[in-house]
Amino acid sequence: MVGPVTLRVIMLGDIVGHSGLAAVLQQLPAIRERWQPHLIIANAENVANGSGLTPQQYRRLIDAGIDGITLGDHVFKKKQIAATLESESNIIRPANLSPEAQGKSWMRLTPAAGNLPPIYVMTVLGRLFMSPPADDPFAAVARVTAQLPDRQPIVLVEAHAEATSEKQALAWHLCGKVAAVIGTHTHVATADARILRKQTAYISDLGMCGPQESVLGRQIDRVLKFMTTAMPAPFDTAEGDPCVCGVCIDIDPATRRAVSIERIELAADRDKPPFVM
Repeated sequence: MVGPVTLRVIMLGDIVGHSGLAAVLQQLPAIRERWQPHLIIANAENVANGSGLTPQQYRRLIDAGIDGITLGDHVFKKKQIAATLESESNIIRPANLSPEAQGKSWMRLTPAAGNLPPIYVMTVLGRLFMSPPADDPFAAVARVTAQLPDRQPIVLVEAHAEATSEKQALAWHLCGKVAAVIGTHTHVATADARILRKQTAYISDLGMCGPQESVLGRQIDRVLKFMTTAMPAPFDTAEGDPCVCGVCIDIDPATRRAVSIERIELAADRDKPPFVM
C-alpha cells in the first residue's frame, strides 16, 4: 500500500511498436492494482512501428490511464504529433532541442487523489553517439528548472541517452537537486536502480515495453541480415515475448526527494486482449 505521505510515480520505458503498446494497455490494470501509483508516465516515442507517435496512439494511451507521455530523439518522426505537442499539456519533447522546435519542454502532473503536490517532468537528450544534435543537457535542466512556477518543485528528469556514462554524470550533477534521474533509449533494462546520496533516485535504463524476442524491439532476421551482409533491410518491429519494463518511485512530499525505487518487469499474455479480441 502507498503510505499516507508518499507520492508514488510509475515510469515506463520506451514503448516499442504494436506489441509494446498492447502490452502496456493490457498490464496497466495490474500495475495500478499492485503498486497503486498516483501517477503513471511513459516514454512513447517508439510506438509507431518503432519510430514516432501518432495523435491516435497518444489518445489511446491517455484514455487507458497514462498520465504523462515523454518523447525522445524520434519525437518528430510522425510530423502530425507536432499539433498534439502544442495543444496538450501532458506530452513533452526533449528540453534541449532548438527553442524553435514545436512542443513543450516540461509538464506539470498533479495527482488526482490525496492532497499531494504536483510533479514536474522533463526529458533531455544525450549528446554522445546520438542524433539529432542537441544542446547541453546539463544546462538545459538548469534552464528549465529555473522556469518552473513552484519554489521547491518535485522534479523527475528523463535522460534519453545512448551512453551510460553520460546518464550517470547527469545523475551525479543533479544529485540532491531533483527527485529522480531516469535513463531511457537503449531498450535494455539495467540492474542499477538505487537511491543516490541526497535522496535522488536513479537507473541507467528502464528497458523497453515491447517484444523481448527481438533485437531492441526489431525483427531478429532483419537485423541479422543487415549485420551479417551489410545489405539494407527494413527494421520492422517484432511481436514475440512482449513485456512491460519500468520503475516505481516513492517520493517524500516534505523533502521533495525519493525514498525508494523498484524495478518493474511484467510479462504480457498474447492470448488475451488487446492482442486477441
